[in-house]
Amino acid sequence: MTTALLDHAIVSPARPASAGRVAGSYLQPLLEAAAARGVAATDLARAAGLAADALDPLPAQLAATEYVRLLDVGAMLAADPHFGLHVGERVKVGTFSAYGLILLSCRDFGQAFEQTIRYEALAHDLGRSSLTVQGKLAAYSWHSRFPSRHRHLADSVFAGVRVFGNWLAGASLPAPQLSLTHDGGDPAGHDEYRRVFGALPRFGAPANIAHFDAALLACPVPNADVTLYPVLQRHVEQLLRQRDGEPDIIARVYDTIVGGLPHGQARLASVACQLQLTPRTLQRKLADAGTSFQRVLDEARFALARDYLARPGLSLLDITFLLGYQEQSAFNHAFREWAGINPGAWRERCGEDALAPPLRSSRP
Repeated sequence: MTTALLDHAIVSPARPASAGRVAGSYLQPLLEAAAARGVAATDLARAAGLAADALDPLPAQLAATEYVRLLDVGAMLAADPHFGLHVGERVKVGTFSAYGLILLSCRDFGQAFEQTIRYEALAHDLGRSSLTVQGKLAAYSWHSRFPSRHRHLADSVFAGVRVFGNWLAGASLPAPQLSLTHDGGDPAGHDEYRRVFGALPRFGAPANIAHFDAALLACPVPNADVTLYPVLQRHVEQLLRQRDGEPDIIARVYDTIVGGLPHGQARLASVACQLQLTPRTLQRKLADAGTSFQRVLDEARFALARDYLARPGLSLLDITFLLGYQEQSAFNHAFREWAGINPGAWRERCGEDALAPPLRSSRP
């Protein structure tokens, strides 16, 4: 694994959820978990406000917002408070779309994490992953595009990582020290978290993070066919270029804002000019897409702020200017609106997470 990725790695902030899609293959575990609990695809679709035949046959893709709604509706129809965990347990190689196969050709788990971070957009736009290593401790973070109240989404992601990781290793991996932003639901059901993850997560955390022994990254992937890696990588790189070839208006605005914020060029007029649109046309296109310029700007700033606050080398004043604010008080006020706490408190809580020792267990 490259040093550049390991040392203070920062993932590019995720685009807003309203711009995202989920591949049909990533939807399959959800449908299987629902069916195992007696919920037919037609009933699931109707309850989520979709056409009765929207899920059968399996669609090539689905809007990210619709996928999250299906998770919540599935939990309700199945009367399953741990539906997200049970969806994640059904993850397979094919779940991850085209890049699933490349994971089987990785020389070690560090490289497998690298591929996940680079290519997960081929499977879904539900959030983005990042990985950092500080000394002997590694931290895998998942930056969701949806509010923490969507408990089943975070549960499905981390359960999927856990189950697939165990499958890839051919053995049960050491239990991570897992922190999740949601409240964990009814404490009476927490034994299900222990069963899936091997230990009870910390709930109500400021970020979704799994801490584990960094030595795991150097562990080889058993039976990996590394000779296939160059061929598979060329294929998925081509798919990634095709996917990113024609981003929609929300994604285009979001990326333009992210690039312009440090230079004070993230106002409506300047963004419209860079996109070769008039401000009025840009506002109309965003309204047609169900959002507004201010909402996309806030989403971009919040995503960047969370990433910047995880970097000890950046002061709050540095972050203020990087986000395009003239005064730190304006940044503080905005962040409290987004997160419910001020940025200093967020950074302190994240720092406590990063320093927490991993749960010790013997390697498989």
